[in-house]
Amino acid sequence: MESVVALDYRYECGTVEGFIQQLAVSYVARGYWFYVSGMIPEGKEPLRTDDKLMTQYGVRVSKWTRARKKKAGQASVHYLRHGRFWVIVATHGEGHFFTAEGSGVRDFRKQPLVYHGYSVSSRRSRGGARRHASVRIERRQYLVLRAFFEEEAMRWSVERIGRELAALPFARYAPVRNQLFMLWRAVNRRRRQGGLETVPQGLVPWGRKPVRPFGPGQEVV
Repeated sequence: MESVVALDYRYECGTVEGFIQQLAVSYVARGYWFYVSGMIPEGKEPLRTDDKLMTQYGVRVSKWTRARKKKAGQASVHYLRHGRFWVIVATHGEGHFFTAEGSGVRDFRKQPLVYHGYSVSSRRSRGGARRHASVRIERRQYLVLRAFFEEEAMRWSVERIGRELAALPFARYAPVRNQLFMLWRAVNRRRRQGGLETVPQGLVPWGRKPVRPFGPGQEVV
């Protein structure tokens, strides 16, 4: 007999990078386009909030139950938390989530979720045939970084600029790589104008490695 309740449901991420990866790759990319989010106040026990929200919206169910609900036109719901920040995501369909949250429900296709300098949304691929999850540096954060690096472009050494660009705490998703490339290009434009040596592209790490969202020993998404 199958289990209706998933007692081993995983939802608490140990790092920002793991939280963003799980949200974007496992949920938004798979049609979980609707969300609400919030912050657990200081002094309030996070586990109590977790239990309350997951119970209220029927999150802890087996994959078979999710499949049946989807077939019946009901929304599938997931819960995710990092630190005191939580988000509930849902697919299209009917369900208590949409009734209870009403106008508070946001849509990743229209309003990105912003967290720790990241912006997570759903965008169409080139040609517009399919949608995909998009992870980038939030626009205001990016503009601050660009202004900062352009200001320091003439003062820092090539090695220092390379180290600072490499140390930026953003996983190298494709949109993030594009933004870092624009930063790198802006820095070198300023340095060329001042007659200084440009920063080799090889000093900036461009690759992204998947992480374990829920800690050591658990599955990499």
